[in-house]
Amino acid sequence: MILVTGGAGFIGANFVLDWLRDGDEPVVNVDKLTYAGNAETLAPLANDSRHIFARVDICDRAALDTLFATHRPRAVLHFAAESHVDRSISGPGEFVQTNVVGTFTMLEAARAYWNGLAGGEKEAFRFLHVSTDEVFGSLEATDPAFNERTPYAPNSPYSASKAASDHLVRAYFHTYGLPVLTTNCSNNYGPYQFPEKLIPLTIINALAGKALPVYGDGKNVRDWLYVGDHCAAIRTVLQKGALGETYNIGGWNEKANIDVVHTLCATLDELRPSSSGAPYAKQIEFVKDRPGHDRRYAIDATRIERELGWRPAETFETGMRKTVRWYLENSEWIAGVTSGNYRHWMETHYAGQA
Repeated sequence: MILVTGGAGFIGANFVLDWLRDGDEPVVNVDKLTYAGNAETLAPLANDSRHIFARVDICDRAALDTLFATHRPRAVLHFAAESHVDRSISGPGEFVQTNVVGTFTMLEAARAYWNGLAGGEKEAFRFLHVSTDEVFGSLEATDPAFNERTPYAPNSPYSASKAASDHLVRAYFHTYGLPVLTTNCSNNYGPYQFPEKLIPLTIINALAGKALPVYGDGKNVRDWLYVGDHCAAIRTVLQKGALGETYNIGGWNEKANIDVVHTLCATLDELRPSSSGAPYAKQIEFVKDRPGHDRRYAIDATRIERELGWRPAETFETGMRKTVRWYLENSEWIAGVTSGNYRHWMETHYAGQA
């Protein structure tokens, strides 16, 4: 049995679905079901006895203690986090609560549980913390990519809260001996991503005939990682990673945001041409840049390949094509998630920015 936090969110849900597709070990899936947690993503597991869902806030220590005592997991995979930079700028408090206080509470609950284990069970236990490359700050065009020894320099409330959580995880290893692992990934994309992020937002808006908003000059660079590759890397780190160590997970795909949008438009032109026949790229609109927008992220994923044997299977082109096809084939999921709170937030955030 493993315990996954945030398993109804984008990356966490993909991990749970992949885990149960590829093996039989049960999952306790802990999620608060905030705006970004979508139970519909887990619909394929509705009648699967291997999937145990618990609607629990990771800041609720008593509920966590009950879950540990009841299910006795051999590992924790901690995905749960507030993760959207724009939301962290308008409401940083929730990010501190979930990402810092929530991680602290998880660590305390896991430490108490681990201290109660004995023998082989105690030796085998792992706490794997999933983090982001944004903790390292921003790179100039000629700077080397982030590696596992790059100093932390977070520039947004989101990345600062994730940096704090990383430091807590490290401290629990060095102070208490809790057997932790940390991963720092680059920008994920793929099925089930909440549509306030660049790639699903572009696909959905393009199909709806709406503007495709691009921040600033569109030349902010990110390293793009297909979510299925990320899930495979996490499984590898859980199995083979050295205790207390950090592993950077990247896609080896540095692309400017405007190039990502043009790639999506060209793929949609091919797979689902607009009714007017006009190229989707004509819908691109540049909007006012967000405060403190990091210029470039890049991940050096050499270590995980050298030491653990993982490398992404998808190229930028194959991963993007898979992603576009998934969104074209899953209109019901999109309709469910693009209502209510999401729609209100998008209208409020992008109003008057064009």
